[in-house]
Amino acid sequence: MWKIALGFIAFAGLAMFVILKGGDNLDMSGEKHGADAVHAPAVANAPAASAVK
Repeated sequence: MWKIALGFIAFAGLAMFVILKGGDNLDMSGEKHGADAVHAPAVANAPAASAVK
């Protein structure tokens, strides 16, 4: 029984650490669809894989 309590405390501590380190950038609202979705811009002028030796 004490192992369950210890595991819960460890997991809760890790979760709190991640939440506190995330600050304002942490988004816990789930998946985004439509206009709310934010995608990273494509890398422009990326070298082709065949050009790299």
